[in-house]
Amino acid sequence: MNRCPITLGECSEGRYSREGLRLLSRRLTDLKPFPHSAEQQRQEAVLRAGKISVQGIQPKLSAVLQVQEQTFSLSDRRARYIIKPPHAIYPHLPENEALTMHLAQAAGIEVPLHGLVYSQDGSLSYFVRRFDRVGHNRKLAVEDFAQLSQRTRDTKYDSSMERLVLILDRHCTFPAVEKVELLRRSLFNFLTGNEDMHLKNFSLITRNGKIELSPAYDLINTTIPFQALGKPLNEIEEVALPLKGNKKGLSAQAWLRYYAQERLELTEKVLQSVVAGLRRSLAGWQETMGVSFLAEEEKALYHDLLRERATRLGLG
Repeated sequence: MNRCPITLGECSEGRYSREGLRLLSRRLTDLKPFPHSAEQQRQEAVLRAGKISVQGIQPKLSAVLQVQEQTFSLSDRRARYIIKPPHAIYPHLPENEALTMHLAQAAGIEVPLHGLVYSQDGSLSYFVRRFDRVGHNRKLAVEDFAQLSQRTRDTKYDSSMERLVLILDRHCTFPAVEKVELLRRSLFNFLTGNEDMHLKNFSLITRNGKIELSPAYDLINTTIPFQALGKPLNEIEEVALPLKGNKKGLSAQAWLRYYAQERLELTEKVLQSVVAGLRRSLAGWQETMGVSFLAEEEKALYHDLLRERATRLGLG
């Protein structure tokens, strides 16, 4: 039985489930391969790097969904989707990011529509719908934490987990609510080995009359690609922004007492509610991982990392 690369649900026929196609458009009856090979996509990403507003280590392309033609197509204007092809060096990043975003959604974290799309050469690319576009391409106000901290792309690591709290206090409509969400996302990233959550990977969005954390994006286990390339786990940092001055060896005390209670000022009841929610989510993550498109050897690395981090936080 095939699995839908958008929902991970079973497909009775074809490569995509009806549910997955309907998430993209109710008028979509099929999705043809993205008409570019992985190598062609990487080349296009280099050529278009100056035209797209969201750049990072992964090659990225702007795209629109052509419903009548039943395919994605490249576009530098009015694009509603970002497509990330396989990386030339780091293995299986599209499959990794799609899985990690599914895990985040299962943990109650708001994420945009996302999934995998087959390309012309049979490879899988990751796609995500832009959350800063609504209706007929109306743009919502979004500022990342680098902008809010007067940092640049070159200085996006020059901060700390503690300073993120100050940004919420200064800019959010309801900072206390966003602090709970920041803790949930921070613990999720720690559990899933995302050690590249720098300032540009956090944003605030203005919608429905309030300023709040934007839907989560760029959630990916960055630890296992390094492991797959042979880097020892003890040499890989655990966070992009230091917590209590440290980027490795972070303990339950650092996260749950120092960060949650001293810096975020969350009550014991709220803290335990977040922890309980993640503990419940962990039980279902293994099943999701099992049916994901990630390579088997990387699933094993992901599973082991989850178990170690959960144990360290007292969630196991």
